[in-house]
Amino acid sequence: MDTRAGPPEVLGLLAMLGLGIMTATYLLVRGSPPPACCQLNPKEEPLRSWEALGGAAPPQRDSCQLVLTESLPQDLPYATGSPSAQSLALAWLQLLNTAQESIHVASYYWSLTGPDIGVNDSSSQPGEVLLQKMQQLLARNVSLAVATSSSAPARNSTDLQVLAAHGAEVRHVPMQQLIGGVLHSKFWVVDGQHVYMGSANMDWRSLTQVKELGAVIYNCSSLAQDLEKTFQTYWVLGAPHAVLPKTWPRNFSSHINRFQPLRGFFNGLFTTAYFSASPPALCPRGRTQDLDAVLAVMRGAREFLYVSVMDYFPTTRFSHPARYWPVLDNAVRAAAFGQGVHVRLLVSCWLHTDPTMFPYLRSLQAFSNPRAGISVDVKVFIVPVGNHSSIPFSRVNHSKYMVTEKAAYIGTSNWSADYFSSTSGVGLVVHQQAPRAQPGPPPVQEQLRQLFERDWSSRYAVSLDGRTSGQDCVWQG
Repeated sequence: MDTRAGPPEVLGLLAMLGLGIMTATYLLVRGSPPPACCQLNPKEEPLRSWEALGGAAPPQRDSCQLVLTESLPQDLPYATGSPSAQSLALAWLQLLNTAQESIHVASYYWSLTGPDIGVNDSSSQPGEVLLQKMQQLLARNVSLAVATSSSAPARNSTDLQVLAAHGAEVRHVPMQQLIGGVLHSKFWVVDGQHVYMGSANMDWRSLTQVKELGAVIYNCSSLAQDLEKTFQTYWVLGAPHAVLPKTWPRNFSSHINRFQPLRGFFNGLFTTAYFSASPPALCPRGRTQDLDAVLAVMRGAREFLYVSVMDYFPTTRFSHPARYWPVLDNAVRAAAFGQGVHVRLLVSCWLHTDPTMFPYLRSLQAFSNPRAGISVDVKVFIVPVGNHSSIPFSRVNHSKYMVTEKAAYIGTSNWSADYFSSTSGVGLVVHQQAPRAQPGPPPVQEQLRQLFERDWSSRYAVSLDGRTSGQDCVWQG
């Protein structure tokens, strides 16, 4: 599990921003993996495609399918008949079984086997199966390219060495030197057509011991190749002697963003969708910044705003001294006060939570004033440790998502300043129209609302005036 998003802040970013486009172009040519199915070295797009950012991107022609995925830790039962999403372990295996040519993975760190962390536990088996499956795919000449953080916490993991020995290409991206943080993104691009993105690292605990949420998108080359461009920003920065360009070459640019979302039918429902990224230094032209995506979804809410994140701090976390950063906190309050939106915030607590978070949560809860039409509720989600105490950095709700009546946002970042200013992350924003006549699948925002309300009403969600067990959470109410 990752307990931090990135050591110190933006000084590295500011120091690097004077570099030019020629260096980035050189890195693109010298630093890309061998071309597979999708455009690793796409041709530059005509300038006219950037002259107007209004309207919408061209409709997609694929038969896109979007499936929500989740991991529920062992021994975390819900009531019979509760809503659920597809198992993440199953979704990852299905993606691997689908792969024909290439798999590109961005992940903070890798730890897919129990011995990586000195643990002998049967719950590590799904991760070990995944690692074996990847080795089999490499033996069948399916290429695997991995971008990971050079300052990853899994120091004893041999996963990437094993995969590299079987032919995988691995780059350790020095994000701390380049932008001041870490590579905290978590996504896959398979054959330039299929995508996974969400809160889960490449860690066996993310499959059986940590609560995660994400999405898989199948048969959607437009979105997959757009997310591939974000992967390529990491890839070139992982090349030897890489520097951060002042301006990214245009073949990194996106024409799918919050002003021009992809439009088409996903699961038979009319859908708009786009990917966002952070920090700003890793957003080439046309890419919506992750913070802007979050704020836009908040501003669009008119009925409810439900947020599930591991950490919530209106400050920096990894710079000293800490700096006040009320951007998201102000937006939550503005939604409740100015838009009359019912706000629910579900944050996580485990044995590694920084207890200084709770005064901020109490302040937000105190903002609620039902008589004035201001509705803000805050709860803490606690995964019981039970008989799993021998597994370190587990038993926590690691999800990072938001849902309104209009849109679903699924991200990879916790909510504090560093995640948006100096740490790499991605987000997915989706809106689906409900079917008008014949019965059909509910829109993704409705599915996500149901999952949130399941968690909110469960016995694992505790109000701020409740009491908790110190063996499961540092906060005791």
